[in-house]
Amino acid sequence: MSANDVAPSPAGRTEHVPVRWRNRTVHIEYQWIAPERSTAPLVVFLHEGLGSVAMWKDFPRQLCDAGGFRGLVFSRPAYGRSTPRGADEVWGVDFMHQQAHEVVPAFLDALGVQEAAWLFGHSDGASISLLLAARWPLRVQGLVVMAPHIFVEDVTVQNIERARDAYEQTDLRHKLARYHDDGDSAFWGWNRVWLDPAFRAWNIEPEVALIRAPVLAIQGCDDEYGTLAQIRGIAQRVPGTRLLELPDCAHSPHRDQPGAVMAAAVAFIQAHHSPT
Repeated sequence: MSANDVAPSPAGRTEHVPVRWRNRTVHIEYQWIAPERSTAPLVVFLHEGLGSVAMWKDFPRQLCDAGGFRGLVFSRPAYGRSTPRGADEVWGVDFMHQQAHEVVPAFLDALGVQEAAWLFGHSDGASISLLLAARWPLRVQGLVVMAPHIFVEDVTVQNIERARDAYEQTDLRHKLARYHDDGDSAFWGWNRVWLDPAFRAWNIEPEVALIRAPVLAIQGCDDEYGTLAQIRGIAQRVPGTRLLELPDCAHSPHRDQPGAVMAAAVAFIQAHHSPT
């Protein structure tokens, strides 16, 4: 299937597109939002480490409607209704680099997306967005990153250990199964790499310093998976970064403070968008 064979799906429908990655084909689940707004900014949503199209719920549509944007939501391989991780597939410490440098660009190519898009990332998806903007600057208009990771903190590892225990001992496995064809694929791929001792040295601060696109970095003051040093570190390396530090907000600002996130993101994108 060529890029020209893939047309935007009707609003609300989830489709799949085949993508070649590392000598195999994976099928990536995606959903268009308001594709009829053909001249509006395109916002591509990149989910968290256990996320998927479905786990965003209505937030992407609400944001796009509030700003008059188009949207593209997708589940990375191993998540949602995309091709699960193989039983013998072990993710390396560079898994986010692989997504940013290889998978996401190939996915956009498969859909025929040639324009520079806005990236709206959460958690791991925010880190992938930063890496993509650093490697592929001509593909990125700007970024909105929520709860990004640019280096590994003790608090992150501690809570990912707690997540592992919850997955094994509580109904977390059952809850995730509602959002993923293979919950084990999604959970263990994410959990094991973050708890790999070698991952403690993971750090993308040098890549972040290469970013020239406008950045809005958002984090909850009560984020259980990272401190404010994460977004403040971005601001130290990317001139002009706008920070939004939200009280009464944990690791998911779009769920804990949706109004504040939408207002800030809409204003930021509208102020910085340049038609291509």
